[in-house]
Amino acid sequence: MPVEKIALITGANKGIGHETARQLGKQGAVVLVGARDEVRGKQAAASLTDHGITAVSLRIDVTDAASVTDAAAFVGQRYGRLDILVNNAGVAGGFTGAPSQAVAGDLREVYETNVFGVVTVTNAMLPLLRRSEAGRIVNLSSHLGSLTLNADPVSPMARVSMIAYQSSKTALNAITVAYAKELRDTPIKVNAAHPGVVATDINGHRGQRTPAEGAVIVVRLALLDAAGPSGASLSEDGPVPW
Repeated sequence: MPVEKIALITGANKGIGHETARQLGKQGAVVLVGARDEVRGKQAAASLTDHGITAVSLRIDVTDAASVTDAAAFVGQRYGRLDILVNNAGVAGGFTGAPSQAVAGDLREVYETNVFGVVTVTNAMLPLLRRSEAGRIVNLSSHLGSLTLNADPVSPMARVSMIAYQSSKTALNAITVAYAKELRDTPIKVNAAHPGVVATDINGHRGQRTPAEGAVIVVRLALLDAAGPSGASLSEDGPVPW
């Protein structure tokens, strides 16, 4: 029988993260439901378990290094490896004014989760991913992070002004490429997933797509075979320009 994949999804108590956990669980993975709030994490894991999925709640606050270290220790002690890491936890931040009105704190608030948190979690989990026969890292990006689309005056992205969120996703894209370069001679693949405009808490549920639809590309990248890409920027419809 094939060995069950061990998958950790940060911010998995709701939205795209929860749906990613559900879809990976339906594919037979053991899903570790990462959440800052322990109660909500347990509730989310229980809802998956009720549907026949092997789900375990894991408290992890990506902005708290001690929390991340504890989570990695738990995964190592219980499973001995990690096959899939989905860096899903993200925030939009409260600032939506003109870039000239922003202060460093506006960006720092978002970067703590969307950028620094991804590096902290990835580095903590990398020794466990190296023990996997085929480790996969999926970073949740956004079309709003594409420099190409934002610089195109006819692109819908050019009309959006969210300097903190947009630049954080651009930085995340660069981080994705950096890890893919470092790990290119290993079985680990690192890619950026673009789920589209999904109706979640981050946008006040104003997205046109459902979390189930948004999770499709995430799950596809999490389950890539050996022939799949690494260092790619992909949506369900294909490549997204950096």
